[in-house]
Amino acid sequence: MKLYHSPTSPYVRKVMVVLHETGQLEDVTLEATTGTPLAPAAGLVAKNPLTKVPALERPDGCTLYDSRVICRFLDARAKAGLYPQGARGWETLTLEATGDGITDAALLMTYEARLRPEGQRMDAFVDAQWEKIENACAALNARWISHLSGPLDAGQIAVGCALAYVDFRHEARGWRNGNDALAAWYAGFAERGSMRTTTPPA
Repeated sequence: MKLYHSPTSPYVRKVMVVLHETGQLEDVTLEATTGTPLAPAAGLVAKNPLTKVPALERPDGCTLYDSRVICRFLDARAKAGLYPQGARGWETLTLEATGDGITDAALLMTYEARLRPEGQRMDAFVDAQWEKIENACAALNARWISHLSGPLDAGQIAVGCALAYVDFRHEARGWRNGNDALAAWYAGFAERGSMRTTTPPA
């Protein structure tokens, strides 16, 4: 299999963490891919018409794209149980959506600063994205610590990678403020081998 890959993408990192945690890293070749929403990676449209990474090319089926689809496929392939059944399964999917929502908001903040001309940037838009991140972190801190502290699943991976990306691009805004339980959980999660190995370059 071939993974279209960028080391700074938080969505690629999710997939990489799953590859490490499920022992499938050697089954995948990494294809370095760079681009932005304004200048998509050349040639990627043939693999993913949305021109986003990650995309997972398989020898025996369609190319998969969207990190949630790829992570679900890799979990099923390895029978790893990162998407449990029953009530915990719905919680896992909700946590994964929460983590991806944090990442979505953080990426929009990054793009606003990097891609939009300075005179056209909207502080109110950036602040609205940050409010989403604050609300999500507060909810995780108040409601989800028990689940986050349980057996490893895709929800934990999504939240861990999301918080890592917020630190990577927006650390000064201080998502940890008022979220002591979440900060303590993340400190431990960030020490996992899969997280340390996939730390993006500075």
